[in-house]
Amino acid sequence: MKRWNLVIDVAKCEECNNCFLSCKDEFVGNDFLPYSVAQPRHGHRWVNIMTKERGQFPKIDVANLPISCMHCDHAPCIKAASGAAVKRDDGIVLIDPVKAEGNKGLVQACPYGAMYWNEERRVAQKCTLCAHLLDEGWREPRCVQACPTGARRIFRIEDAEMKEKVREEMLEVLHPEYATQPRFYYKNMYRYSKCFIAGDVAFKRDGLIDCAEGAQVTLFKDRQKIGGALTDNYGDFKFDGLEERSGRYTLEIAFARCQRRIIEVELTASRSVGTVVLETVQGS
Repeated sequence: MKRWNLVIDVAKCEECNNCFLSCKDEFVGNDFLPYSVAQPRHGHRWVNIMTKERGQFPKIDVANLPISCMHCDHAPCIKAASGAAVKRDDGIVLIDPVKAEGNKGLVQACPYGAMYWNEERRVAQKCTLCAHLLDEGWREPRCVQACPTGARRIFRIEDAEMKEKVREEMLEVLHPEYATQPRFYYKNMYRYSKCFIAGDVAFKRDGLIDCAEGAQVTLFKDRQKIGGALTDNYGDFKFDGLEERSGRYTLEIAFARCQRRIIEVELTASRSVGTVVLETVQGS
């Protein structure tokens, strides 16, 4: 059986909110029974984008993590719905807006915070993956269609094929400890969930300071080499995907005829070590 799976590339999401706006455009003021009743104009974010800033000036980046219904294989909302929610054979989780009327507990049942209460219609609501459109033959939901950067992709494939895609693209799920087996995957999730050590290298010669392009920067943890990089033409380097609060690291920096530098870094969150200026060895 082929099932729907949504993949978000965190590195490509620019928080343009086209996905959010297209969802509003589709569902606000529109009933699509038996899939859903109209979404309220305000308050609901069936596509909610979380933003995280990492680092310190001048080495700062921003990552965006869109969150929607995960369409879990072991969905807690189904257990709390008393027959008012269903997991379709194609992987989509739907809440029956008639059977679920008055069941506000469904909102708390979602561990991802992707469920919202419609006070006017007295029903819990969430992303339906535009099931009403997919059932009509559309190839993708509105949020995927509206994404200008290609950050969103959707696949209707066999589980074995999706498992291989997860392995090849190193996809992850949000909060795997929840054991809900979501069908909402993330690529480059380290941009949001992990941290980095960055900086830039310069060298001093004849009283002038210039960028050190091609400097060798090596990262050690507990005396074990865990990464290496060459600085770019601005002297910049970056080691990403490190665990927060993971303790002490050592940077070893070497460049041409300059003195080698050793820098100790205590990593709690993303760190910039600033500009490391290397002194040219006398007589070189």
